[in-house]
Amino acid sequence: MDVRQLRHFLAVVDHGSVHRAAERLFVAQPSVTQTIRRLEAALGTSLFLRQGRGLVLSPSGAALVGPAREVVRSLDVARETVMAVDGLRGGQLRIASMPSQVVSPLTGLIAAYAEAYPQVQVAVVAAARPDDVRDALGRGVAEVGVLAAAGAHEAYADLDRVPIETQSFVLVARDDAALPEGEHPLAVEELPALRLVAGQPGTGMRRVADAIVAATDSRIAVEIEHREGLLPLVMAGVGVAVVADSWRPLADTVGLRVRRLAIEDTLDVGLVWRRHRLSPAAAAFIDVIEKSRAEGRQGAPANR
Repeated sequence: MDVRQLRHFLAVVDHGSVHRAAERLFVAQPSVTQTIRRLEAALGTSLFLRQGRGLVLSPSGAALVGPAREVVRSLDVARETVMAVDGLRGGQLRIASMPSQVVSPLTGLIAAYAEAYPQVQVAVVAAARPDDVRDALGRGVAEVGVLAAAGAHEAYADLDRVPIETQSFVLVARDDAALPEGEHPLAVEELPALRLVAGQPGTGMRRVADAIVAATDSRIAVEIEHREGLLPLVMAGVGVAVVADSWRPLADTVGLRVRRLAIEDTLDVGLVWRRHRLSPAAAAFIDVIEKSRAEGRQGAPANR
């Protein structure tokens, strides 16, 4: 068993077929097939079962996924660590992030990181929910993740974490939306019947939207998984969006109104990673965030 066999095995796992794995690996399909067969022969067991036109993991294959990812990751980290001896001049950083947090704070953090380490390639992997961030870290798809969750974080206690910021929720609307006058934070009880554009269940945006529906005559007009469609739907007059206040700069740019909600529900945003040795690129990204937090504390006015 060697690392090439494990990489081919994981490519089939991640992409669901030998054909797609071969495309991602830039090798011929028969090469992947033969590599998997040699790995199965070495282990004395079948790793995949055919289901229709696709492949699914056998029990033995499922048991191999975790150890295989650890081996491949460890070798990648070892190689990148050696390459970074004379400074971080290359490599790749893969970040799993929830969509609203890509807007902010991740954009600013990547900008600071790219300025400090311009030769590192950054890849951002979409993760709709906190558990999707965890899954991306567990599968080795990303090394660090930006996770936003409400309240206590016991469910993620097995991950190392650096807090970044706390986000509140806002309504984003056109000028002709029937929102109460003024600029004060809006209590849910004073909202009129609204057509809401909301995220899918399991997100903070949807949780707040559901609370508005329960307390008023509002309804969910559009449930959208593709967050890039939120503001265009509002601009088209489809409804009013419930979003984290990280969307405020974008909403201001396109001329939409932003009204803060007078609710206690917030999102605690943090950077998370699994408890193992990090690549130099990931360790440097965490360092950038920690320095940014330290500078923010130093610049904050003293309490009186």
